Amino acid sequence: MAEAVHNALESGLEYAVLPLPERHLVSFQLRFLVGTADEPAEFLGLARLLEETLDKGTQSRTGRELADAFDSIGAGRQSGTGRETMTFTCTVLPQHFDRAMELHAEFLRQPTLSDDAVAVNTQLARQELIALEDDAHGLMEKLLARQAYGSILGRHPLGEHETLGRIKRGHLESFWKERFHSGRMMAAVAGAVEPADVAHILAKYFDGLGSPRRAGRDPFSLEFSGRTAHYDKNLEQEQIAVCWPGVDAIHDDFPIQQVTLGILSGGMSGRLFTEVREKRGLVYWVGAWQETPRGAGMMFLGASTTPERCDQTYTTLLREVDRLAEDLTEDELERAITGIVASQETRGDTTRARCAELANDLFFFGRPVPVEEKLAKVQRVSIADIRRYLDEHPRDQLCVATLGPRALGTGIEKNVPPGFAKVAR
Repeated sequence: MAEAVHNALESGLEYAVLPLPERHLVSFQLRFLVGTADEPAEFLGLARLLEETLDKGTQSRTGRELADAFDSIGAGRQSGTGRETMTFTCTVLPQHFDRAMELHAEFLRQPTLSDDAVAVNTQLARQELIALEDDAHGLMEKLLARQAYGSILGRHPLGEHETLGRIKRGHLESFWKERFHSGRMMAAVAGAVEPADVAHILAKYFDGLGSPRRAGRDPFSLEFSGRTAHYDKNLEQEQIAVCWPGVDAIHDDFPIQQVTLGILSGGMSGRLFTEVREKRGLVYWVGAWQETPRGAGMMFLGASTTPERCDQTYTTLLREVDRLAEDLTEDELERAITGIVASQETRGDTTRARCAELANDLFFFGRPVPVEEKLAKVQRVSIADIRRYLDEHPRDQLCVATLGPRALGTGIEKNVPPGFAKVAR
């Protein structure tokens, strides 16, 4: 198995390369350490708006010409804005790797950020916010994030209607000039490439991109709020979400947390699906997942049910987590571990997935971590480890949110965020 090469250029750009000579593709991810948490409070939505506008025209090409140039080399590309990062991902044939990197450097270093493009993307963001009101799962995620993470990490990438209205071209340009420099940049490359060639290409196109000073690597403070809130909305289904602090991605107990999630929500054999949906028929959908901003971790439970079964569903969800410490079997444990390993060996072994994992390693660990090392830790998890983890991370401080026509129990706070009452139906 090839080992990843990790280094940094004099410009400050940190990179890692995983040579996979047997592959017929190259996948790379350019990650800037800037996200929604870096936005000025009065301009929420700025980071994603910048991401959407960067490739809509450069000093040399129109947005259409740039898109045609990518299409001419068969490049498959994506971009995204998160709490702490903005990423640009691309997969190409090895012979087009240099050209794909050149085109990315063009729009990242020389965007025009035209008034027309800003206006169009602002309008699209507004439309997405409106559409979000009819997406119960997406709306619940937005409301719960703000409640669980606080005013900084809890921001939604789309921002708010009132903050989008304040954003002008000059705000995007200032944000880009201040935050887009090589000291905030990471690059991960996987596939049929040589590390020396990657270093040369990165230096060729990104040397001189702003300050080489390393920045953006300190975690943001988590403002967890252990409270229960109801968001009143006329829906046929009731959305329930619960979260509590877990461990971050580099914690020694992270593999135990992974396996715990696999037991709870690892496909149709997961406890939540079998116990809450199949046996009791309480929910339309149920699941468990985790999120890991740098330096923090959060465990989540979620379900869609009827308003009448809201209370029973809530108590059953928590009961299933607590019950793991009482009657977890070796068969369940082995099934969850096998599922994690199989997922890595199948879906996780594509060139694009290996690149994404390499980028995450740089972001969380500051170095490439062999997949074998991670899986070995997962395979060592025991029932005793699960019990200890549950004991050391009790559900005594819960962030609970419900979205729909009925609140949990009685005496529950009704929360109406700014602008929410205007569109609630």
